[in-house]
Amino acid sequence: MRIDRIRALKPKELSKQLEDAHQELFNLRFRHASRQLSNYSEIRKVRRKIARIKTIVRERELAGK
Repeated sequence: MRIDRIRALKPKELSKQLEDAHQELFNLRFRHASRQLSNYSEIRKVRRKIARIKTIVRERELAGK
């Protein structure tokens, strides 16, 4: 998900996206541990998605919204 789309989300939608991303990361790690994951770069992509969402949440906290 691109940063401009993340910025357009409302706070509840952001928290839902963050929750979904954490669940997706858990599932990818589980599949990696059981040797069922063929594309390891997906883990990195999801971690970056989580970081982007957390960055936007923090920006909003600092802005006082």
